[in-house]
Amino acid sequence: MIEDPIIAAQTPAPDFTINQVWEAYTDEEHAVWDLLYQRQSDLLKDRTTPEFLEGLEKLSLSDGGIPDLSTLNPKLQALTGWTVVMVPHLVPDNVFFEHLANRRFPAGRFIRKRNQLDYLQEPDVFHDIFGHVPLLTQPVFADYMQAYGQGGLRSLEYDALKYLARLYWYTVEFGLINTPAGLRHYGAGIVSSYGEAQYSLESRSPHHIGFDLKRVMQTEYKIDDFQDCYFIIDSFEELFAATQQDFEPIYKNLIENDTVFTPQCLAQEDSIIQRGDLSYGRDNVSILPEPDAIPHA
Repeated sequence: MIEDPIIAAQTPAPDFTINQVWEAYTDEEHAVWDLLYQRQSDLLKDRTTPEFLEGLEKLSLSDGGIPDLSTLNPKLQALTGWTVVMVPHLVPDNVFFEHLANRRFPAGRFIRKRNQLDYLQEPDVFHDIFGHVPLLTQPVFADYMQAYGQGGLRSLEYDALKYLARLYWYTVEFGLINTPAGLRHYGAGIVSSYGEAQYSLESRSPHHIGFDLKRVMQTEYKIDDFQDCYFIIDSFEELFAATQQDFEPIYKNLIENDTVFTPQCLAQEDSIIQRGDLSYGRDNVSILPEPDAIPHA
């Protein structure tokens, strides 16, 4: 965690929120935001989904410097009823889900240093606001995020958190989408990463697999490197529709069968859009003979 004296000086509220204290950001911190913004926005023009780029414009995130929530939130709330709240660090799962279920997106206050432009272990204000918030201007995606929060609260009753975590990872953070102009990305972990924004679409290394809710929930993920597989949706409506069902039977089936796929694996019934060569992280790829086989790399 990057030290932030503004965070250290505050006592979080019961819901873990803190004040942004926008006026305390330094010129250097604003300059880092501007550098990151310009670099990413230039890169994303022909790579990310148009809805994301529209969101950037609707929220005026190009105005310069770290966004002030007192200016940003009225715009976002008028569009979809969402707001952004500041938190000091990663919050407990139940708190995170509660915020999403009530159309509040938790964002970290601190911003990375210049020597951390390409990789940061913990999400900062650039990842959270630039990466996540533009799509919250889109009604269908905004509804999906609220439904995800509501589903997350229910998952705690079934000891099924890992399945919801995988769904979040492969959609909200690292999702790809088909568009009339071709394959694009929408996940915040990709759009806020200079390297992965290119790798996810242009490298032959990762698998590209058609979205299937259960398959996604069965698939492990990497937290410290580029992904070995990405799941592709055809529309945000498809993604939202996938959450409009009772997950209890799915959880019970997953728990009983305990099937796990590593990111490097492909199953026979997968809708394979790109059979990756895994040259980035591994030399070989396995096609599973049965869907319940569990190879671990």
